[in-house]
Amino acid sequence: MANNGDVVKINIEEMLEMLEGAKAPLITECCIYKVPFSIRRHNEKAYTPEVVSIGPFHHGHPRLQDMEKHKLFYSKAFLKRTQTTLDTLIGNIQEMEPEFRRSYSHTLEFSMEQLVKIIFMDCAFILELFCRYHYREWKEDDMCLPKPWLTSNIVYDLLLLENQVPFFVLERLFNLSFSSRGGHFPSFLELTFDFFEEFNRSRLNFNNINRIRHFTDLIRTFHLQDPLPSRIDGKVLKHLPSVTELSEAGLRFKVIESESCLLKLDFSGRVLEIPQLEVEDGTETLFRNMVALEQCHYPFQTYITDYVDFLDFLVNTNRDVDILVQQRVFLNRLGDTDSVATMINGLMKNITISNNISSQYLDVSEKLNAFHKNPWRKLKSALRRDYCRGPWQTAASIAAIILLILSFVQTVCSILQVIRQ
Repeated sequence: MANNGDVVKINIEEMLEMLEGAKAPLITECCIYKVPFSIRRHNEKAYTPEVVSIGPFHHGHPRLQDMEKHKLFYSKAFLKRTQTTLDTLIGNIQEMEPEFRRSYSHTLEFSMEQLVKIIFMDCAFILELFCRYHYREWKEDDMCLPKPWLTSNIVYDLLLLENQVPFFVLERLFNLSFSSRGGHFPSFLELTFDFFEEFNRSRLNFNNINRIRHFTDLIRTFHLQDPLPSRIDGKVLKHLPSVTELSEAGLRFKVIESESCLLKLDFSGRVLEIPQLEVEDGTETLFRNMVALEQCHYPFQTYITDYVDFLDFLVNTNRDVDILVQQRVFLNRLGDTDSVATMINGLMKNITISNNISSQYLDVSEKLNAFHKNPWRKLKSALRRDYCRGPWQTAASIAAIILLILSFVQTVCSILQVIRQ
């Protein structure tokens, strides 16, 4: 430590060399991210695989080791299915390894040899899994597909943002393995669509997909519409009445077909047309990972985030959920309406809202705010809230009004009688 008054000599040349070697990070190829801590801490389970690790971020986790043995089994089965050799596959993986590394947001602390092994095992597992699922090859020695609970866990593990391998790696290895197949042989994209069919809300056709970065990216695409609505710069959703407030003001909900994309909203007259949402055990995981992807990769195309933000305004209490369930907007598989309200209200914690909202959501939101601000509707809402909350209160209010009218008529008649005398 230098004494007071001593001048510490800084190695300027060393600092210049350090600055000279600095390079801008390659962000154009990055598409797989670790979820930011500020978001992840609200529900770590929603971003962490339950049974199988895919890619480097969760590789080696002690809780996921049981599945590693089955990855080996599937990899061996895939080599028997493929028309190429292990040497050829490994050689191609080595060529792709630098591009593979650049797909991840964090530095990967694995050697090239270690990373090549991870890529081969994980990709071979997925390719064999998708082939077996597509051809419905249920075998006695298979511990995955014959067990619905395990298959369900694997499906949700494969859509987690942190649990991905780039789609181009899977597709290249698949094409290399089956390049000489004759007749109609499905593409890997076709197999992928088949495996994740339950998430394809918009019923997209695999022939209309231009580019997929990974499975989380595909799941997000499944929930969008084509063409995407325009976005308006400098606008954010600042306020929206709750479902209860809108309902008391006379709003009615009309459910759009369940196959419609989430972005399809319309409001006219007193009717809000809104897609139906099935709320089940995996819903929170699904939306949290799509929103996390938008936060990291699509900061100016936050269509799913817009939808979640819209729901967050509409739903404040279990009463709001009850109304949406009664109107069939929500299919509640959780049973407890409090759990649904808590889940929806938690999705937007520490989520940054971009200042360019979807034109569709902005238009509907402005109309709903104007609808609720109408003074006549506010009066009707207050009357319903204060005097017509339940059948008994409604009956009592009606009786009171009738008595008031009769009293008024009696008073008028008495006054007229006095005047005539």
